[in-house]
Amino acid sequence: MGRQWLHSKKAVASKKKAQATGKLVREIVVAAKMGGSDPDMNPRLAQACEKARKNSVSKDVIDRACKKGDGSDGSTLNSLYFEGYAPHKVPLMIETLTDNPNRTAPEIRVLFRKGQLGAPGSNKFLFDQVGMVEAWCESKADDLEEVAIEAGANEVEPLTHEQNDDVPEDATGARFLCDRTEIQTVSRWLADHAWKVFTSEPGFVPKNVCDLSDDQMEEVAEFLEALDDHDDVHRIWAALK
Repeated sequence: MGRQWLHSKKAVASKKKAQATGKLVREIVVAAKMGGSDPDMNPRLAQACEKARKNSVSKDVIDRACKKGDGSDGSTLNSLYFEGYAPHKVPLMIETLTDNPNRTAPEIRVLFRKGQLGAPGSNKFLFDQVGMVEAWCESKADDLEEVAIEAGANEVEPLTHEQNDDVPEDATGARFLCDRTEIQTVSRWLADHAWKVFTSEPGFVPKNVCDLSDDQMEEVAEFLEALDDHDDVHRIWAALK
């Protein structure tokens, strides 16, 4: 067999690294698009750039991503939403960020061969549209309910490292839900009070969740992973626990 397996292993590792870098860059683009390209005024962008640097993304790549996000490089990015179902009728809302909708739309349709792609508006009634701010702080003593009230959020729920690896293992993480018009206000308050904001954007919270067996959940997870691997897919919201 020779050493072909070694080349194959290196190729897989290289592909995974490229995908990881792509997601870091995309997060910078989205943060700059939503809150501007000044990290001092955009907590989410500051955190995205810091994470990219820790993962050896070069300064030139980070700068280009910021310019692409705020449009100063002349490019135009469009947010496209797709609604549909994963296997076992799990409702989905999918946001893509693309500079070529004519390429992205058919590629997403192909990925839905194991699911079902719906018409625009077919699933929105199954989700509440909210502002979503995710952040962490080093202190473990914070009363999350009190923090949410001070920040201007409507609801808060703990967020652990197991749920999102942007939260360090020994930190206090939380997801703050607010009105969509209050996203920047909540993000700014948290950043000013020693919280590290890594998500601040409109989002969807399912009104009801699907109850699946372990085998069904595994099939759904495989489907969602294939969607998430697409370069243009930015966020996936699924009606799952």
